[in-house]
Amino acid sequence: MFNKYVVIDLETTGNLPKKGDRIIQFAAVVIENGIITEQFSSLINPQKSIPIFIEELTGINNEMVKDAPVFSEIAAKVISLLEGAYFVAHNVLFDLSFLQEELIAAGYEGFFGPVLDTVEMARILYPTADGYKLSDLAEQENLHHDRPHQADCDAEVTAELLLIFLRRLASLPILTIKQLLPLAGGLKSDLQQLLDEMLEELDEEDKEIPENVEICKNLALKKLYIQTNSETVKPDLSYPENENDKLIILHKGFQSFEKRMGQFNMMDAVYHAFQQERHSLIEAGTGVGKSLGYLLPAAYFSKQNHNKPIVVSTYTIQLQEQLLKKEIPLLNKILPFDVHAVLLKGRGHYISLAKFHQSLQDENDNYDTTLTKMQILVWLTETETGDKDELNLSSGGLIFWDKIKSGPAVFINNHEWHDKDYYLKAKRDAETADIIITNHSLLLSDIKEKGTILPDYEYVILDEGHHFEKTATQFFGASLDYLAIRLLIGKFGLYDQPHLFRQLAEMIDSLSDGPVPPQHTFELNQLVLDLTYEVDELFKLIVLFAKKKLGAAQRHYRAKVKFSQSNGGREAKALFISAERIAFLLKDLQIAIQERIEWILKTENLLSNDQKNILEEIQVFINETEELRETVKGCFINDSNDVKWIEIDMRSPQNITTFIAQPAIVAEHLQEQFFSAKKAVVITSASLTVNGSFDYILQELGLDQVSTEKMIIQSTFNYKKQVKLLIPEDLPEINGVSLDEFVIALTEHIISIAEAAKGRMLILFTAYDMLKKTYELIKESGFLNDYIIMAQGISGGSPARLLRNFKRYEKAILLGTSSFWEGVDIPGEDLSCLCIVRLPFSAPDEPLTEAKSKVILERGGNPFTEYSLPEAVLRFKQGFGRLIRTETDRGIVVVFDKRLITTKYGKSFLESIPPVSVKKGSIEDLVTIIRSWV
Repeated sequence: MFNKYVVIDLETTGNLPKKGDRIIQFAAVVIENGIITEQFSSLINPQKSIPIFIEELTGINNEMVKDAPVFSEIAAKVISLLEGAYFVAHNVLFDLSFLQEELIAAGYEGFFGPVLDTVEMARILYPTADGYKLSDLAEQENLHHDRPHQADCDAEVTAELLLIFLRRLASLPILTIKQLLPLAGGLKSDLQQLLDEMLEELDEEDKEIPENVEICKNLALKKLYIQTNSETVKPDLSYPENENDKLIILHKGFQSFEKRMGQFNMMDAVYHAFQQERHSLIEAGTGVGKSLGYLLPAAYFSKQNHNKPIVVSTYTIQLQEQLLKKEIPLLNKILPFDVHAVLLKGRGHYISLAKFHQSLQDENDNYDTTLTKMQILVWLTETETGDKDELNLSSGGLIFWDKIKSGPAVFINNHEWHDKDYYLKAKRDAETADIIITNHSLLLSDIKEKGTILPDYEYVILDEGHHFEKTATQFFGASLDYLAIRLLIGKFGLYDQPHLFRQLAEMIDSLSDGPVPPQHTFELNQLVLDLTYEVDELFKLIVLFAKKKLGAAQRHYRAKVKFSQSNGGREAKALFISAERIAFLLKDLQIAIQERIEWILKTENLLSNDQKNILEEIQVFINETEELRETVKGCFINDSNDVKWIEIDMRSPQNITTFIAQPAIVAEHLQEQFFSAKKAVVITSASLTVNGSFDYILQELGLDQVSTEKMIIQSTFNYKKQVKLLIPEDLPEINGVSLDEFVIALTEHIISIAEAAKGRMLILFTAYDMLKKTYELIKESGFLNDYIIMAQGISGGSPARLLRNFKRYEKAILLGTSSFWEGVDIPGEDLSCLCIVRLPFSAPDEPLTEAKSKVILERGGNPFTEYSLPEAVLRFKQGFGRLIRTETDRGIVVVFDKRLITTKYGKSFLESIPPVSVKKGSIEDLVTIIRSWV
């Protein structure tokens, strides 16, 4: 076995060695027999100028390399270091390509030994890591990485990571290593050779299976423990009615526990709502301790009532994870009895071991699928849940997940995996749980499926409750997305493509002793072609309809276009006819495929596991096409009062087009199907009231004004001391000037504020178009070149990744839209200045807003005061809440919308947030305040 590894890192003038980019720093760390034996690094004279951005990234400038050796002077040393070794690097192909060019230019043959990529190794060995950048991994492993983008420091950290990875590999069950071995042949590096050598050295008989791992039908899995309520319950289960008793309980879990009257009030309100079987609305400000405020009384009530389950539903995955991993363990420290809590998600979140095990037999995987299989093999030795959300999958990995996710099985024998089924385990755990944590969507799915997903329950807590109506609106509606439909059809494919159609045809050809197949391959192929054509035609018609309604003036950005069957003219009628054809073709395709499956089963041939797996995938496809058919009918054919609209990006209308149908009002649905069926539902959030009134949320959810309990618990923070709210008076009215003029003025203000606040700014927009123009102008101005400027939808990565990067840099500015208005937690000095560009009113011609307004008008109400204003106020409260997350935070809020102080309704916004110091003035005056504050 190779016991020598040379970890290389290079800094270069750019990314393209073939185009003349050169090395400016070389570093190597030699590892032999598990220890670092030598380190070598040198600056290199690239014999060309170092670009400014490389100098900023690495700290290496032209002066520093002026007297450094050229690469040819150290080439012999590099060759001697690499002799008989693995070449190791973080993203190995980058470093290897540069080194090969330089070695050949220096008169050497180059390096042709085995290579290892620590990025690949990290992805496989740490399948649940948040990120795989060197800095991310160093932070995860608590490695000192004080000079990122300097080769000597990066090489040293990579070497330390490699040693950790080698130990991790050796600790895996020998079965897992054996299963990784054939897959590793599809990687970019020579991990297969390393695994082969490792297996030769490992003594299979002596290498014990790790204590927490078991072998099940040729898969190494972490042992699952089914939780039960077998704990010995302490005799006193009486709920602590006075604050001293509550404080004594809290003290049991902690050395000291802050007395929070608001939290005590919330505990009592939740407990009494359950006891008296009344629905309840509780607005709890930041810092109240909301989670413990409802979990503690929920636990008591469950135990007192023979372990009746309490369902806790959230909107975000982050809060679910926080409840399970942080709040419940806290609760179990505090209480005199054990609380059994489980997290239950939709079935597709869980892996099917039967399908995954079968997939290991597949050949000709692409790179993403190979890597994902290797990730999952390692993950199965450590996961207790089998939940996809634990994994960090690539986009290709997510496509593979669709093939192996849990779902009803027709042809694969799921029964033999029954005891190890993660979804069934989660459901079994939920049957005996005191608290079931789930999300709003699954809660609504359970209503639709008549209680077949969740165990019977009568008591519910809806956290992030201000989202429940919006989730219900989406849930009771339907949407058609062009790319999603084309991807679905592409899964089956045409006969000349290597997809399910070809596999089905080949299976039929391979089987004998059967009648003639009911339909010729050509006819089935034509059905797929016809369906593809009709889908394209439908969306062409949708785009034409949208363009006609928009006119030429609005064809340069994303838009929403209301659709009405009754007054849509010829285009609407053409859409109806096209949708009908698609519905018929989908049915014909289902029948044609089903006939072939039935023919296969009639042949009575013994099907191989591989063939069963193909049939299982085809059955899933049939089910998905039936869902699509129902959606098409729901959008275009069935009679309904749903609001219908088109969302389109005019820059790529054929690809980025969605047709949506949603009910304007869901209050009646929720009242009939949910609230009237439950004994007590507690709805809580930091944003439920407008001007101290619950009227808006009561109306949206269909709750009764009189019978519903209501409580407001103010935040414990001292906002007067912690926050200054500033309003520039010298910005033009946005409706009084063009968008470009407003953006120019806005950008000037942002630059002035950023320089005064020294970064750490989050800027919230209500429209992506304005965000994009502002970002571009800030970058073009050159005034903030020493700031890291990131923008949602422009800078790479998800909102979570943008936030991580934002926190990483000292002088950072982040521009965000919808998803950044709430659920974003940036405590402490990571955020010191929050800018709100416009009051977050929905556009009056936005289809859902228009439809809701129409309903309110028809019953004699005022759409602005009953809907538009309260919706905007609640969103404003959410945005405002991003700044102060702890009692020690302090910061500036800048609202660029003068309507906050120039209109009567502006008071509704100010009176709905905690009392703060409000200052208005010119940008010069406000900059002075900011400088003195920060």
